Amino acid sequence: MLQKLQRFQLFGSRTLKTGIAVFLTALICGFFNLPVIFAVITAIVTIEHTAADSLKKAMVRFPASAIGALLATSFYGVFGKGAITFALAAMLTIAICHKLKLDDGILVATITAVAMIPDFQDHYFVSFFSRLGTTSIGIVISTLVNFFLLPPNYLPDIQKNIQTLFNRAAVLMEMVSDSFCKEDKRSKRMTQRQYNQITVLLERTYQLSQFQREEWKYHKHSNEEMRVYQFAQKQLSALQQIAYHLGNMQYTTFGGDDFSEREKLILERMIRSFVEILKEPAHGIPESHFQLVKELDQMFWRWKEEHVEQQSRFRHHLPPQTVLIYELLCLHDVIEELQELASSRHAVILNPSADK
Repeated sequence: MLQKLQRFQLFGSRTLKTGIAVFLTALICGFFNLPVIFAVITAIVTIEHTAADSLKKAMVRFPASAIGALLATSFYGVFGKGAITFALAAMLTIAICHKLKLDDGILVATITAVAMIPDFQDHYFVSFFSRLGTTSIGIVISTLVNFFLLPPNYLPDIQKNIQTLFNRAAVLMEMVSDSFCKEDKRSKRMTQRQYNQITVLLERTYQLSQFQREEWKYHKHSNEEMRVYQFAQKQLSALQQIAYHLGNMQYTTFGGDDFSEREKLILERMIRSFVEILKEPAHGIPESHFQLVKELDQMFWRWKEEHVEQQSRFRHHLPPQTVLIYELLCLHDVIEELQELASSRHAVILNPSADK
């Protein structure tokens, strides 16, 4: 049933686990006639992305919650149920937890401290242990639910993000091409926005990869899943290099007469070829692309000989034009690595024993 709800796409696995953790926490607290609200709030905010994070942070959140409850009890005994009690309890809970390196428990500890003040009983110790106990129930239940139920699988999201990144890199290359081949200066801001989107998505995908690796420390995975993961890591590494070279290309500036019409044509055809290769899943390189690379390589050395030497007291070893050609040649190296990577992956799929 849980798998059906998950496939329905209304709730993700983390949302479902939060609901289950809240239900079980409320059920247990109701059975023992304990205050439900503190435990439920704790259960909501302690569901993590991975089982590993839940276990690590649970060990931090319990002592942090004890600190928050103790401070709230102490200030309530001195100042009563006033604004100063809420302020001091919150500030000192945050400060002490930070000093003790309990940062992962600051949120739960602060909520515990301020939420228990309005409902204090006459017996301070009873209130202290009651609130700490309900908070602990929320922490334990959410940790157990996160560990045993619906272990997350980030591989589909990672693969989807990688394909999106290749497509966005292709779009960015077209934008960069327009800026110097068609002298379209209006797209400068759009180019920067597209580049920022690529870097943000790339960082997010690396984070998902880290989540997946942490999750596999506590849950089994197949050899095929590990091969898919390793292949995705190599693709991400290539995408990181592509983003780096595209970032350098978009910041090169030169005038419309810096390249001849023939050179512009070569550059335009080269970039169009890159775009097609990036969009193609196997990243296959046609023979025509290698011919363009040969022409581009010749253009690079010709530019150094004819244009780099300046009639002045110093030399420009790498003017913007040669930087652009250099980055395109570097991109070709990355594309070749991608093609080899895709070919190796295809060979393993056809013959799994070849990977052993």
